[in-house]
Amino acid sequence: MKPVLDETHDSKMQSWVESANLADADFPVQNLPFGVFRRRVAGAQPRVGAAIGDRILDIAGLLCGCYLSDEKLRSAANACASDSLNPLMALGTAPRRALRRRLHTTLRGDAPASVRQAASSHLVAQAEVDMLLPAVIGDYTDFYASIFHATNVGKLFRPDNPLLPNYKYIPIGYHGRASSLVPTGTPVRRPSGQTRDGETEPRFEPTQALDYELELGFFVSAGNKLGETIPIGEAEEHIFGICLVNDWSARDIQAWEYQPLGPFLGKSFATSLSPWVVTMEALAPFRTGALERAQGDPAPLPYLYSQSDREQGGLDLWLEVSLVSARMREGGVAPVVLGRSNFRDMYWTMAQMVTHHASNGCNLRAGDLLASGTVSGEDQSARGCLLELTARGRDPIKLPTGEQRKFLEDGDEVTLRGFCERDGFRRIGLGSCGGTILPASAA
Repeated sequence: MKPVLDETHDSKMQSWVESANLADADFPVQNLPFGVFRRRVAGAQPRVGAAIGDRILDIAGLLCGCYLSDEKLRSAANACASDSLNPLMALGTAPRRALRRRLHTTLRGDAPASVRQAASSHLVAQAEVDMLLPAVIGDYTDFYASIFHATNVGKLFRPDNPLLPNYKYIPIGYHGRASSLVPTGTPVRRPSGQTRDGETEPRFEPTQALDYELELGFFVSAGNKLGETIPIGEAEEHIFGICLVNDWSARDIQAWEYQPLGPFLGKSFATSLSPWVVTMEALAPFRTGALERAQGDPAPLPYLYSQSDREQGGLDLWLEVSLVSARMREGGVAPVVLGRSNFRDMYWTMAQMVTHHASNGCNLRAGDLLASGTVSGEDQSARGCLLELTARGRDPIKLPTGEQRKFLEDGDEVTLRGFCERDGFRRIGLGSCGGTILPASAA
């Protein structure tokens, strides 16, 4: 599907919500991501909202009781009278697009005074709410779609043969644990597990190699029936929008357990998500060509190829990860950026991941989460995890306080951020995704 540009992408349009007009605002009127929030008052229930500046518009509160002649808009408004985005996700593209256009009309600076007055009573400050997971996530699949990440990690374990033979043919993925997906700000307890050094006997202890992974997540919209596939040309119709994902990893536990069946307890203890889901419509100005494959690389098999996906299946999205240690926090030292990468450097596109996932007839469902795997680039500054950045701990990074890090220590706080920017269009952001490491539980 070709990205559609319309009046909702007009860079000159401002909002009557003043905080949305700041140059570095993540949530201008051109964005309007969806999320689920709960006011910090007794008895408050989860609500579906749209972010605008530093405020949230309660969608059901605004549209409840309104006469809506457009059937698509009416179905979308009804779906927002829920405690999750699943009903809205299940409706597919057209109702979501109609709702976004209505929200844009309501929040733009030239909206009639009566519209502003009606909407203003349904605004709540983001600082006064708790953000929840945006959807009830039935299934979570984590991919390995960055060739730079796969190559860097492969070199650490197989210097002469970093990429396995299937990598350039298949979007590699594994089934993650949905029950341990947590919203941003949730502390992460250091996990314990089995590890082994060399030929010594295995032991059970807290991980000494706790890592973050800078990833992009995307939610399934309308799914497919069991036994049916999703053609590559239709794949993006099945994507609702994107968020930030930190797939925390215990590298020493993972190294011992992953053969032959892949990641298990080294990954399943926690995965953090940002709360706002930026829609595919908001991302339209920032679509770009897929990564140009190196000479000699195989072409994608026919079921994974479409000309439109090669031309516009990429996304020009900057992602960065920062860290602040307990000592830095106590001393008022600002977080240090450890890596900055761009999603346009991914070897496999979102559409290819969706199509491959369903190619055997696997049924994807509204609210399912797919993640890209660590997003890394070619340069040292674009490495999306400590495993890469420190060469498996051999080259520790130095923090402003003089501390060193091979892997994460207790008290470290990791924050992911993402944004898109392009000349002629308004910058939009994904917000942030953060978590602080707590000590391991007592034995």
